[in-house]
Amino acid sequence: MTEWVPRDGDTFITRDNFVFYAFGYEHPKGRVTSFLKYIPAEHKDLFKIRFLDKIWKKGKLQLFRPEKLYTAENYTTFLEAFKKNFPEYVHHCPFRQKNIISVSLKQIKKVYLPNESLQKLLKKKRKDRLEKIALRLLTLLSRKSRVPLDDFGLHGSLALNIHTSNSDVDFVVYGAKNFRRVEKTVERLVKRNSLSYVFTKRLDTARRYRGKFEDTLFVYNAVRKPEEIKTKHGAFKYFPLKPVKLYCDVHDDRETMFRPAVYDVRNYVPIDRESILAGNTVPNTVVSMIGYYRNIARKGDRIRASGMLERVELVGTGKTSFQVVVGTASSEDEYIWPL
Repeated sequence: MTEWVPRDGDTFITRDNFVFYAFGYEHPKGRVTSFLKYIPAEHKDLFKIRFLDKIWKKGKLQLFRPEKLYTAENYTTFLEAFKKNFPEYVHHCPFRQKNIISVSLKQIKKVYLPNESLQKLLKKKRKDRLEKIALRLLTLLSRKSRVPLDDFGLHGSLALNIHTSNSDVDFVVYGAKNFRRVEKTVERLVKRNSLSYVFTKRLDTARRYRGKFEDTLFVYNAVRKPEEIKTKHGAFKYFPLKPVKLYCDVHDDRETMFRPAVYDVRNYVPIDRESILAGNTVPNTVVSMIGYYRNIARKGDRIRASGMLERVELVGTGKTSFQVVVGTASSEDEYIWPL
């Protein structure tokens, strides 16, 4: 565990049989900032939330998934349940001045890295139908995009080996440039009818991250390469100021595909009186902690956003900047919509 440097989307199971995904790239020493994905049957009743009807099985372990993973209400419920029953999963972050779900490395019994999960599947002798489809899809995308297969990884139920014949293929692409190349390749293959897009949610047409291959649903996202990780836990302090609603233009989209998604923006326009700001507090970034709002706008696009205005202070120098954060778990009315 000492050699593992957690990156967004790395999956792990704790000694209490909870399944978490690592969140983002800033993790306290000896801990992993995380979000909860699966709850074991033995602890299900501790969480007063709605669950999906489906049961996932890993050996004798039965796992349940919350119906909604990313709502402010559910996150608060998770925090309260952990604080009461598993306090070692809660950490008070002095840089954000609030409690967060952050699991101690001592509580983790197994880690599943997407790239290692793919390599393991490649070496597996007896593969089921979904595993074969996943490998055909990733091999096709690698060949057509000229992104090495080593820069892909398997995620979700396939990585955990809890998939069924109806599961989707959830994969990651390491690196911003690689992700853009794969994204363009998917677009070309859709035009040639080798793949198809699947649009069922409001932002699917903007993100274009869901599709079908051989009648099997796939989804994909981006993960930073080590050299793309630009900050670390404790480098900045964050001070929430007030909720704001705004229009703005995307000035730079080079980090919008990651989680957190970072939109460099210009031309702040307040939507209501409460969002009118003094010139020196106008934000130059909109940051989404919610994966759903990744990669929904490109440079030059105009967006509408609702979130928490934060003052960001560089520790050691006191240099400040301002950002709007979407997904603070303080309100359900936080979003980014492309216009």
